[in-house]
Amino acid sequence: MLVKATFAVLLSVMTLPAFAADCAVTVESNDAMQFNTKEIVIDKTCKDFTVKLLHVGKLPAAAMGHNWVLTKEADKQAVATEGMKAGAAKDYVDDSDPRVLAHTKVIGGGEETSVTFDVSKLSADEKYNFFCSFPGHYAIMHGVVKLSD
Repeated sequence: MLVKATFAVLLSVMTLPAFAADCAVTVESNDAMQFNTKEIVIDKTCKDFTVKLLHVGKLPAAAMGHNWVLTKEADKQAVATEGMKAGAAKDYVDDSDPRVLAHTKVIGGGEETSVTFDVSKLSADEKYNFFCSFPGHYAIMHGVVKLSD
């Protein structure tokens, strides 16, 4: 009986990292203005969700910087436009804009950054987009974020 109980405890502890991994994703960006994914699916049971952004290219942030910005689909264009006005010093994001749901800083080749946000602020009935707000990138570097059961 003790062996079965010990096995059950070990099995449940060993599965914890798998559950934790469901509340995070790594997104790669490169010098060809691409993300390696067009869709991120977030489990509704996640309290928080973390996006780790890797720039696998070689060019510096000033030449080919990338960030990751989350907005409602309807707000993408306006947030990207406001981000360009905010400029490089603010990572091309107006972080006082309530339409910006989450964002990372701008990074260059070989760098990484991350952002963690509260999943309860997202609604299953809403459509969400992620994109890079570096000037000229948002039209190419974008994807969708969905909530799942």
